[in-house]
Order: sequence, then C-alpha cells, then structure tokens
Amino acid sequence: MEEAKQPGKKSNRKKGGPREGVKKNLLEINGETIELTERVVNMARVAKVVKGGRRFSFNALTVVGDGNNYVGLGFGKAKEVPEAIRKSIEDAKKNVMKVHKKAGTIPHEVVGAFKSARVMLKPGAPGTGIIAGDSVRAVLELAGIHDILTKALGSSNPLNIVKATLDGLKKLNSIEETKLRRGIPLPVLFGNYAQQRRDEKRKALVEAATTAANAATQPTEAAN
Repeated sequence: MEEAKQPGKKSNRKKGGPREGVKKNLLEINGETIELTERVVNMARVAKVVKGGRRFSFNALTVVGDGNNYVGLGFGKAKEVPEAIRKSIEDAKKNVMKVHKKAGTIPHEVVGAFKSARVMLKPGAPGTGIIAGDSVRAVLELAGIHDILTKALGSSNPLNIVKATLDGLKKLNSIEETKLRRGIPLPVLFGNYAQQRRDEKRKALVEAATTAANAATQPTEAAN
C-alpha cells in the first residue's frame, strides 16, 4: 500500500527553483560549456503506405541556441511527438555553429541559399528589431541577433528557409578574418575613409579662410 502524503510536509526545493530530475541542455564547445534553449519550428505528420494500410509518424524541426553566439538545427522523426522532438534536439546539438556578430547585428549583408529557398540578411540600426518570419526569427533570436532586416525568397518550406538562413550566417566574416584572408591592413581594407574625410575638412577650412581674407582686403583697397 502506498504511504499517504503527510500534510504540512515541505519539499527541500526552493521556491522558483528547478524541479528535481530536470536536466539542462548543456553542451561543451572548445572547452566552454554553454546552455542551449530549444525551439520547435515545425511539426508535421507524415504517412507511409504499406501493404496493410498507412503507417503514421511525426517529423520535428527544432532550432537550438544559447542566445549569444551559437545556434544549430536538428531534424527528428518518430511515431510519437515527444520522441520526435527529443531526436531533433539531439541532432541539433551535433550541428551547433558559431555566428559572427557586430553590436547586436551582422557585420555585412549576405544572401543564404538552400535548394529553391533564398534568404537575404541585412544589418539593422539599433532599435530596428528582428524583421523576419517565424522560421527565420527562431534562428536569429537563438543566435543572439537583435537588429536585422530579412527577406525570404523562393520556397516557403520551413526546412529550406531555416537551412538557407543558416547558410547565410555561415557566410558571415569578421573584420579580423577578412584582414587575414586578404592580407591587407585595416586602413587599406576600409579605404582609409577617416583620414580622407579629415583632409577634406582641413582643405575646406583653408579655402573658407582664404576666401574670407580676400573679401576683407578688397573693400580696403577700394577705399584707398
């Protein structure tokens, strides 16, 4: 016989703390342990026609990320929904990659492609937010990107769109990587725009001062 629960007995768990037996999605990458958050992007029921009839199963498309730099995609298939989601999460952990960012957005514009789907990613000014559909938004939010403009072209399949988004994120390069790959210093990489702008301002000030001096001497010469 099961023992009756004693009234007034309190649990050792703190209020608001995690329940006993709940495991966090932890992953170790390059000696760094990160905590992943999962989000189910799409669930679909599929059927396989056999001799005795149709056999149904479920497909789960899940994105995981730490909300800072890492994001991954997983796909799972099972006869039950919870098992399909679990498989997709485990698959996503194997495909986690690092995303290059710059102050909450991406460093440059890029277009990702997968099969017939194409996704354009464009940097956004602070306060822009994530301008994207549900599938693209899930990837960008879990990657820690806060300000970005996107446009999905071609296929509307969630799997193709998510993979096209990840393809675009893979193409992003940081300033240091571009400098090393091209073998040129940063002033040459950016065209030394700051120095050119300062020279233009100095030249404009000198011309304005010269014009003012000439205008001041002309009335004096006319009076004499």
